[in-house]
Order: sequence, then structure tokens, then C-alpha cells
Amino acid sequence: MTRRATVFGAYGHTGRFVVAELVRRGWTPVLAGRDPERLRTAAQEHPSADARVAAIDDPASLEAALAGSGVVINCAGPFIDTSLPLIDVAIRSGVHYLDVAAEQSAVLNVFDRFRKDPRTRRTVIVPAMAFFGGLGDLMATAAISDWDGADEICVAVALDGWNPTLGTRLTGQRNPGRRLVFSKGRLTLDDAPEGGRWTFPAPFGDQEVVGFPLAETITISRHISVPNVRAVMNRAPLMDLHDPATPPPASVDERGRSSQVFLMEVIAKRGHHERRVTARGRDIYAATAPIVVEAAQRIADGSVRARGVVTAGEAFDARDFLGALHSAGVSVD
Repeated sequence: MTRRATVFGAYGHTGRFVVAELVRRGWTPVLAGRDPERLRTAAQEHPSADARVAAIDDPASLEAALAGSGVVINCAGPFIDTSLPLIDVAIRSGVHYLDVAAEQSAVLNVFDRFRKDPRTRRTVIVPAMAFFGGLGDLMATAAISDWDGADEICVAVALDGWNPTLGTRLTGQRNPGRRLVFSKGRLTLDDAPEGGRWTFPAPFGDQEVVGFPLAETITISRHISVPNVRAVMNRAPLMDLHDPATPPPASVDERGRSSQVFLMEVIAKRGHHERRVTARGRDIYAATAPIVVEAAQRIADGSVRARGVVTAGEAFDARDFLGALHSAGVSVD
């Protein structure tokens, strides 16, 4: 497969990290989005990249943006608006599709709309291939290992703060108050998220946590035999997220990362047994770039376990994939 990738939403906060990661790995990025001025500005940072104006409501422009690429990486939210039209064009164009959606509804829509579509047999379509969604799904898959299922999988995220991007705020506005939980083998709406406390490893320790609508609730329940999936986050960063005065992320290093520290724990329980996988790193937006680009690299190399609409854990060797993230600053143990 050609090492040429179209990044839709290339001039957004996460999109810029993804483009830089592609260039670092020797790929040729095609910068795509609806704003020609922002595209020109982004292209000045990467002279070898093409820039193509494309709008989600203009299939012909999307086809032109995907022409010649082996994979498209969708970084343009809200994904409830962008994922389905872009996937449809990607399938028709014979281009593999990845996105960095964190929205439960958008991820669920992709599975419901395309999972049984016979046109997807030759392509790989992985929604939520990002810090939220893909990372936790890979960790859960690694935790399960040789088990044929689990009684419960818990995903717990701790952030030392959250400076949301404009895209994150717009996504929240498009998905108000909708939280899906997976309990007793069924996805249901829950308007009263659970609370409690969680003891994280250092540097977080004991934290107040609240149920949070993670994309992992959708992905894990799609391919792992488990009746209950819990997803929680510490409360402090959610207060930042919901405060309209919280500023966007600020770069503090040469890679453009913020100072934000994250920790994710995934615990699989079966009877009296418990398995735990932990990931640590900096900046959830920056960490998404090596995750989604590693997926593109493995698709290009043919290191894919399944095609069609699949989760990260279905598509890739979970343990090997997680180990590959260490060099990018995401430590998993």
C-alpha cells in the first residue's frame, strides 16, 4: 500500500499532530479540509504535502482529496457529522479509513451503518483509533489475553487537568447529555452517571471519579465477551472541561505538546482473578497521533488481523501494538 495518507481536518489541533507524525515516519500527507486559508497555512509547515479543499457535504471534493492515498485519517469533528459521509467515499475509493472520534454516538453509528456492508470486505475501517477508544480497547484486549471472556472490564482515566480544544467543545455541544453504558449485556442510556473513588497509581493516587461516556464502552462490548463495561474519569478535569473560561491547550515543548499528564487503567475481572494494564503519558491530543499513525503503518504493512468495520483490538496484535507506542512517549505496562 502507498505511504500516502489524506488527513481530513489537517489544520485542527489533533490533525496537526497527526500530520507531523506522518512526516516523521516518512509518509506523504495530503492535507484536506474545508477552509482554504487554514490549509495554505498548514501546508507552509510541510512543503512536501499536498493541500486539497474538501467539504463533508461535497462527495466529489472528498473523492479528489482521497485520490492516490492508501488511507484517510479523519481528524475533523464533530464526528457524528463527518464520519459516515467520509467512510462512504473511502469505501467507494478503495481507501482504508481511521478516525480519532471520542463520541460514543459517532462510533456506534459507524458500526451500525457499515458493519454488515459487503463493500467493506477489502478495506479496514477503524473508528476511535485514538487516546479515547483505541488505546483502551487495545489495553482491554491485551488484558483478556488467553481468556475467552470476562465478568467485567473497567476503564479508568485520570488527567491532571483538561484544556479542551475548540473541536472538543463543539463535539460536546453536538452530544449533550447522552451517555451510553454497557450493563448486563446491553447498551442503554444512563442519565445519572455513577460516582465513587478510584485509587490510581502515582502521581494521582486516590481520586473522586464519575462515569464518563468513553468510546471504549462501544468498542470493547463489540468484540469481547463481557456483560459489563465500566468507564470512569477523575472529576477534576471534567470541571475544567465544563468551564467555558478554561483556555485551550498551550504548547510547552518543541513537539507542541501541553504539560497535561494522563494515566489510563484497564482492569479485566473474571471470577476471583484480575488483570490490570496501565498506560501513562503526556497530552491526550498529542498521544493520539502515534496511535492512529501506528495503525496506518500496520495497515500499509499488511499487519492486520481483520478487515471491514473493526475495533483496534480486533484489527491489531494488541500487546505488540502497545509496545510500539513506548518510543512515542506512551508507556504501557
